Amino acid sequence: MSTNASFFTDLVRTRHSPRQFLPTPLPAADIRGVLEDAQTAPSNSNTQPWHVHIVSGEARDALSNELIKAFEEDRTSPDFPFDYGEGIYRERSHQHAAIVYEIRGVERWDEEGRKEVIRENLRFYGAPHVALLFMPVLGDGVRTAGDIGMYAQNFLLSLTARGYRGIPQAIVGAYAGTVRSSLGVPDEFKLLFGIAFGRGDQTSPMYDVGMGRIPLQQSVMLHDTPGVLDKS
Repeated sequence: MSTNASFFTDLVRTRHSPRQFLPTPLPAADIRGVLEDAQTAPSNSNTQPWHVHIVSGEARDALSNELIKAFEEDRTSPDFPFDYGEGIYRERSHQHAAIVYEIRGVERWDEEGRKEVIRENLRFYGAPHVALLFMPVLGDGVRTAGDIGMYAQNFLLSLTARGYRGIPQAIVGAYAGTVRSSLGVPDEFKLLFGIAFGRGDQTSPMYDVGMGRIPLQQSVMLHDTPGVLDKS
């Protein structure tokens, strides 16, 4: 394996989503560098449909407060439905939740404890910055959402390369209307998700939860491509 390939392999396989950050803001030059890296993502016909709002400081605190208020008042306003389907996909989602609750010491019957887990999510896990990823609706939006996903992966890997961390937060998208109102974003831009980012708190048990990934054999089908999935 070449040095460049080895570096990328280490980078992409050590990226993870911490659920606790240190409050120290990142240098402006590093944030700009991450944004420049993310900007190189491919997009359908080079439409570059990402509209990104970086929120920090008092604006971040105000947004968090509004999100928690919307949660307490049960005022969801998603631009896109939240549906994990049935079968294995729902099972994986439940496994994800069970791991988080177990590490936090929240029992199944503890309704208030579960609500606090959501509040901590809406506090951006203490991260000093959050990126909100908006998109225009072009056609049915599917290709545009895919473009935003590639942008987000660049963003996350750039953070990792610089020694920082980020966590995608789908839950923020459940309160899209609240986010738009707080930031003055026009209704024509739809919120997919947020990315909380900063320096991960390595002393926290929530720093590296380790969700794991399914085997390649469960997600990859080969057509005239022999040997790829053979065990070494």
